[in-house]
Amino acid sequence: MVSALGNRLATGLWGWLAKAGKVHAGSATARRFAAFGEGSTMAFPPGTVFGERYISVGAHVLIGANVTISAGFVPGLDLGPDTLVRIGSGVVLGRGSHVVGHRSIDIGDDVYTGPNVYITDQNHGYDDPDVPIGKQWPSEAPVRIGPGCWIGTNAVILPGTVLGRNVVVAAGSVVRGEFPDHCVVGGVPAKMLRRYEAETGWARVDSLQAQSRNASPANG
Repeated sequence: MVSALGNRLATGLWGWLAKAGKVHAGSATARRFAAFGEGSTMAFPPGTVFGERYISVGAHVLIGANVTISAGFVPGLDLGPDTLVRIGSGVVLGRGSHVVGHRSIDIGDDVYTGPNVYITDQNHGYDDPDVPIGKQWPSEAPVRIGPGCWIGTNAVILPGTVLGRNVVVAAGSVVRGEFPDHCVVGGVPAKMLRRYEAETGWARVDSLQAQSRNASPANG
């Protein structure tokens, strides 16, 4: 009886915290950000969030529970006058995801991610074989994710990645490099698997390469 009552009380308290702890436009927490657009929500409990004044969030963004969004190595750093992490409007970040910015991360409008996606513009250096990797100076490169992309569960987006418009990233992929509009990428490391062409629709990349070889003058 006591245990059941305790469970009900705990469930009720957690529900109240989940509702009361949400960050929404106009709230004290939202005002710490460079921008936090109308209709946007960060679910409770949040992950690690700091460097808010260097992070902008567009309108009608849904940030799931336990999502980490950060700018800089640690809280309180002066990172200059510019916004470093820009999240467009209509974005959905799945629970447990990480957006870790140090130089420049741009996430376009209407980008959706599954749970536990990791996006960063910085990586550990390993040039010096005599120094522990964690103590070496990191490397950085801007990340840009075009509007309308879907990034599957557990995918990792590494520094220097540029995704075009409406790109699908398969679950569990590790992505680095530039990929054009309207394609599917997947694997470790990720490669382009399918691409949309206006004349032919969606096709496997190996099929498109074969068509190109067969149409070349050398094969004519």
